Amino acid sequence: MIVHDRLHIGGELVAPAGTGTIDVINPFTEQVAGRVPDATTDDVDRAVGAARAAFDTTDWPRLAPAERAEILGRTSAGIAARMDELAGLITTEMGCPVAWGQFGQVLASTMVLDYYAGLGAELQVEETRAGLFGPVVVRKEPVGVAAAVVPWNVPLFVAMLKLAPALLAGCTVVLKPAPETPLDAYVVHEILEEAGLPPGVFNVVPAGREVGEHLVTHPGVDKVSFTGSTAAGRRIGSLCGELLRPCTLELGGKSAAIVLDDAPLDATIQGIIDGGLLNNGQACVAQTRILASRSRYDEVLDALTEAVAAQVVGDPADPTTQIGPLVAERQRERVLGYIDKGKHEGARITTGGGRPDIATGWFVEPTVFGDVDNSMTIAQEEIFGPVLSVIPFDDEADAVAIANDSPYGLSGSVWTGDAERGADIARQVQTGTLTVNHFGMAFGAPFGGYKSSGLGRELGPEGVDAYFEAKSISLDPAAG
Repeated sequence: MIVHDRLHIGGELVAPAGTGTIDVINPFTEQVAGRVPDATTDDVDRAVGAARAAFDTTDWPRLAPAERAEILGRTSAGIAARMDELAGLITTEMGCPVAWGQFGQVLASTMVLDYYAGLGAELQVEETRAGLFGPVVVRKEPVGVAAAVVPWNVPLFVAMLKLAPALLAGCTVVLKPAPETPLDAYVVHEILEEAGLPPGVFNVVPAGREVGEHLVTHPGVDKVSFTGSTAAGRRIGSLCGELLRPCTLELGGKSAAIVLDDAPLDATIQGIIDGGLLNNGQACVAQTRILASRSRYDEVLDALTEAVAAQVVGDPADPTTQIGPLVAERQRERVLGYIDKGKHEGARITTGGGRPDIATGWFVEPTVFGDVDNSMTIAQEEIFGPVLSVIPFDDEADAVAIANDSPYGLSGSVWTGDAERGADIARQVQTGTLTVNHFGMAFGAPFGGYKSSGLGRELGPEGVDAYFEAKSISLDPAAG
């Protein structure tokens, strides 16, 4: 068992203010696999104070972006060197298949760092423009202390979505990992120290909701970035609104995969599984509404059912496993509850729908529903588990209308033999990111959602702009 009895604050391992601890439960064994301190509000005060001091009294925010970018590059290399360790650790924390975790949890994190390291090598934070009366200097200045609140489903990757651009901009950071997955954050802190990050620039406080709220509303925090449920995002957004504090919110999704009549079925089905069942279905970008035309509906449903039924369910530490357990017993019960709602509302299970015959672990069988109407609960609410709903459409306009008939707008995909046609349909879907004939993320492009999927964007240049304040200095007209 991995036990940490200290907190990373101000570049030191310090004793927590309280005596509470957080047990990390392995979702496969259902046994305690780790333990960390449960940070208190006093610990948050110390962490914010350390971040504030590092921002206000050191040269960190005044370094050239290229100097900070070098630290990001070394951090990427450090994570890559410990890939197997980190992938195994995250699998132990939250149950994702380790083979997927190596890519989706760890390698993707290094790719984010590499992107921002490259951007920092050429990033300009000051330019001169022509003004009405004379030259105007436009500066980008770091916003200050950033609070980063990350979820349990992809803890390392989401931490890098926030940490990499914040550090590149010159901010200091207090990270609050989810109570389910605090162990990998300790490794990240070690790697950042080895990469040369100055003391106090990055601090870690594992804690629950109430202490997280204290961090979000702390007077020493200048910016909040949160990834998690829409309900929690609404709460954080309202708190930041009261404080006029900038926030980025990356929230839930209920994304649609539109399968056109000319889509090559084998590649399409594999792509849908990649985008719908990744991370055991515990992904905000999961493509869980499969829209198929009535003329090919049965063909698509049968092919998807066969492929999902063939998924290997089992020990997430086994590299052959494709579907592991859900993160917690409460999550398993939540997903099974949605499956019951789907059946009650008239949808038809074509595979799965229950719990596999495995002795331990919070498993749900990968499940496909046919005969789904988009008004059903399973088509409107985020399930966050391995459940796919196949919905018929009449024509392209109907497909777009169904895709847009959702409170969410985070991701989506179009599958077709005509790439130009696919791109044209993608332009009509009200969502923040879409792919044509594949599933993935572009780290150099903005990521975020419409509607209840959040506010603001991460990744790309837009991601680092979220950690800057813009300042205009109109120069003396007579001086030029």
